[in-house]
Amino acid sequence: MTAAEVARNVINEDELFILDVRNETDFFDWKIEGKKFEIHNIPYFDLLEGVEGIIERIPENKDILVVCAKEGSSIMVAEMLSEAGLHVAYLKGGMKAWSEHLEPVKIGTLTDGGEIYQFVRHGKGCLSYLVVSNGEAAVIDSTRMIDVYLDFAESIGAKIKHVFDTHLHADHISGGRNIAKKTNATYWLPTKDATEVTFDYEPLESGTVITIGHTAIDIHALYSPGHTIGSTSFVIDEKYLLSGDILFIGSIGRPDLAGLGDDWVVDLRETLYIRYRELSEELIVLPSHFMIHEELNDDGSVAKKLGYLFAENHGLNITDESEFRALVTGNLPPQPNAYQEIRETNMGKFQPNDEKQLEMEIGPNRCAVR
Repeated sequence: MTAAEVARNVINEDELFILDVRNETDFFDWKIEGKKFEIHNIPYFDLLEGVEGIIERIPENKDILVVCAKEGSSIMVAEMLSEAGLHVAYLKGGMKAWSEHLEPVKIGTLTDGGEIYQFVRHGKGCLSYLVVSNGEAAVIDSTRMIDVYLDFAESIGAKIKHVFDTHLHADHISGGRNIAKKTNATYWLPTKDATEVTFDYEPLESGTVITIGHTAIDIHALYSPGHTIGSTSFVIDEKYLLSGDILFIGSIGRPDLAGLGDDWVVDLRETLYIRYRELSEELIVLPSHFMIHEELNDDGSVAKKLGYLFAENHGLNITDESEFRALVTGNLPPQPNAYQEIRETNMGKFQPNDEKQLEMEIGPNRCAVR
């Protein structure tokens, strides 16, 4: 079974029994999740003598998927289960493939005929975007798997002209600069997040307006610090709010990944409680991450109106500033895997090879507090 097929199972809320044969530490840190998935962890080394002892724990009336880190162990376990009479599949490419798979979803059309697409990285909780108008495109918060965006743009006859990062990412390696190099596009980065970068970029500052195509589709930079000092939101076509890692569907961004949580919590509150309150509640919020799969809509997208989030997101409804500070600084999840190395990679200070990049990104995103 491919990662794309597993993603469709997630979106369609299909039943699936997953036998994860990685070690317990890796399993409890990060696993495949779906609303109707049943998942069990039995390490591969416990099955070297055979699977007879676990047969009764595996249902006969559900699709069965065996998962490991890179594929090899899951093939061997799947073969043993098959020989025992079960109909079973293994995850092609293992959790590596699951981590890297991107699922494109069309979000909607723009006023003058353009379109906006969301790329959902189920295995990492990352969300990135492609905005298209009159044959021109912009990519926002791309992952390092740049061929997905290049191939998709080519398939719809669009040329990538601009590439944006809403902030300096700490949980995943940005593909923005590589896309810009491949396509001769302009790469934009918030100035206040770029004080240590080693490459050229165009400064993305409050009030910046970039037109995509020949129609009135503008991307407005809205300075919104809090997750990082330079975090910048985009209002696209007066219809969509790309909130980066400031605001998610069921949570808000954490301010501590540069070691300045106590300082940036003030900026985070000002962005969420003042700057965002000045925006139209009809804007559709498109974040750069999601925490749990319950945040997915029926079509597999991650999006809600700003007014809905004002009413339902707990992080937007804490009137007491000290209580807000306590939530944001005292309720933080573990920091993302290798986040300092990822930050340095995105600054251009560190050039890891492909295997190292995969290793750095393994695990869930941890950009939110709730």
